[in-house]
Amino acid sequence: MASSPPYPAHPGASSGGGTLRHAHWWQRPWVRYGALISLLTLSGLVILALVREQTGTEGFLVGLGLAVLPVPLLVAAFRWLDRVEPGPWRNLLFSFAWGACAAALIAIVANSFATQWIATATADPAGADTLGATVIAPVVEESAKAAAVLLVFLFRRRDFTGILDGVVIAGVTATGFAFTENILYLGTAFGTDQLTGDNGIASVTAATFFVRIVMSPFAHPLFTVLTGIGFGIAALSGEGQRLRRVLLPLGGLLLAMGMHALWNGSSTLGQYGFFAVYGAFMVPMFGVLTWLVVWTRQRELRTVRTELPAYAVAGWLTPAEPFALGSMRARRIARQYARRYGGKAAARAVAQYEAYATSLAFLRHRGRLGRAGTDFVTRERELLLELWHRRGAARPALDHAARVTTPAVPVAAAPWPVPGMYGPPPHGQPAHSHPPHGHPVHSRPPHAPLPYGHPYGAYDPNAHRS
Repeated sequence: MASSPPYPAHPGASSGGGTLRHAHWWQRPWVRYGALISLLTLSGLVILALVREQTGTEGFLVGLGLAVLPVPLLVAAFRWLDRVEPGPWRNLLFSFAWGACAAALIAIVANSFATQWIATATADPAGADTLGATVIAPVVEESAKAAAVLLVFLFRRRDFTGILDGVVIAGVTATGFAFTENILYLGTAFGTDQLTGDNGIASVTAATFFVRIVMSPFAHPLFTVLTGIGFGIAALSGEGQRLRRVLLPLGGLLLAMGMHALWNGSSTLGQYGFFAVYGAFMVPMFGVLTWLVVWTRQRELRTVRTELPAYAVAGWLTPAEPFALGSMRARRIARQYARRYGGKAAARAVAQYEAYATSLAFLRHRGRLGRAGTDFVTRERELLLELWHRRGAARPALDHAARVTTPAVPVAAAPWPVPGMYGPPPHGQPAHSHPPHGHPVHSRPPHAPLPYGHPYGAYDPNAHRS
């Protein structure tokens, strides 16, 4: 399946003739990044002013201090899921900023406008609030958060290759959105307590903190992850399955809206409606989705171990690397080994090597299933060259990790005495004699991988260069 020769071409070699057309000014990366940063900054300033206006300065600071508590834990959890094929940090920063600034601003403005319009049209403010919470808010908020997933799916397509990518982008976006929303709710609750004089456990602030931060910090990520799964399955589809690519994200978005509506509507189901929905739907759904993403993570590691041996046969990888790259423990040991003997630069090179090798395995897997794009050969060569440039630091570290993590093979003791192993040698044979051919019995552990110089080891690309 590897379509490249067993040695890399010169990095400066051109892949084809013809001249490149100059991109228009609005297509240049710095223009796009500048426009995106300006949009998010402006949204952040506006949402900051709106929240501070509703909560007051003191309420804003209290809400900010309490709302930030679950953020590191949620981001770390999604980053852990992304360790198999880690995406760029800029994607996560964009997702969090979009959720905290742009999506939150859209939600506040659209929800307020729609609720006021319904209240004016129906002359029923209470009914308008209920309709806004159970119908309008889920549609507006999930659509605003899904926009971040859509943008990464369209413009960072190489970083969006499967279900876990969708889960991570959606989860981090929802974490940012919940962060801003929690500031608003906690700050408003604190302002209410200031007016009523309540404090301590009986205060509105304590109750709001318990419900939103302790019991349900995963609520918004749980809703939006359903959208991310839809986009992730769509990313696994072939280019010819356009209808599937459209319907799957829409289906995920509708499920997210439905789950969000059920959660918001739990307050209208009576005194124990919230706890009933929490125990009957939220907790089981959280458990199912957690199992799904962890299972997907393990499945991706199996894909790495299955697909990379083809490149070891072609000489691009050593025989031990597919095993080491398919184990998160071995990867961590390889990075630690590189840092200990080569410093931070070597550890960074090993981490990049692991990420590129994983992308290569996923690319080959999609190619075998007929789901690779037309740029399969170009992308494969790019990834192989990235591996080739980092092989000096990565190969010794991964070889060490493979030796450390390879499980020992149990060897049953023979029922009769074996010369040189157990018991005295028979017939007066010297105690330090060796078996035939002059090789000691314990010359190499049975579980140790073959050394690079072994005649059945990896093919050396430099050996056939003139």
